[in-house]
Amino acid sequence: MPGVDHCRNAPAMRVLLIEDDVLIGDGLVAALKAAGMAVDWVRDGLAAQEALRDTGYAIALLDLGLPGMDGMAVLRATRRHGVETPVLILTARDAVESRVAGLDLGADDYLVKPFEVPELLARMRALLRRRAGRATPMLTTSEAALDTGTHELSHSGRTETLPAREYALMQALMERPGHILSRAQIEERIYGWGEEVESNAMEVLIHSIRRKFGKGVILNVRGAGWMVPK
Repeated sequence: MPGVDHCRNAPAMRVLLIEDDVLIGDGLVAALKAAGMAVDWVRDGLAAQEALRDTGYAIALLDLGLPGMDGMAVLRATRRHGVETPVLILTARDAVESRVAGLDLGADDYLVKPFEVPELLARMRALLRRRAGRATPMLTTSEAALDTGTHELSHSGRTETLPAREYALMQALMERPGHILSRAQIEERIYGWGEEVESNAMEVLIHSIRRKFGKGVILNVRGAGWMVPK
């Protein structure tokens, strides 16, 4: 896709970054990847509109001052087409009128540049909690708890902070406990455009998590995929 940077080695929930400034974009990609997210990065409005229509994202980070098509126009067009992806506007436009206009067009939150990355990540987590109807940062089942803020997994009396890729996998599974996710569904969720995925990548991640918490933390459904118990 034109205007797209394929971010390699990026785990986790998929985020669409819409930002034309290379310096800012590079910094945000690095920060989001370090927080356990997969990032697809587009740098102009037309590419952003195409990406939002074609691919399901957990959240989109939208700059307003874009070439080709202004960020407000992108937001207006995608909402008119029924795209419900949560949108967090990132912009230097700090006028109240601009913030109000963005929110009224369908943005879910607004953060004025310059900002601190921890605040951005906290706003993203809060936005996703609201969309999921959760008030706390915890994903819980009858046997496990995953803190989306600290990336700590608790299971069988043990608590560990998971590396980014392991956290991404557990987040995907624990958001739908009791449901089987196929290899393709998980890979679609935790890898960005163009990333090379080793054939045994999922097995390696699952083996590592099971080594820490026991085989019961992730269940294999032969020929179908994996799940966590409700």
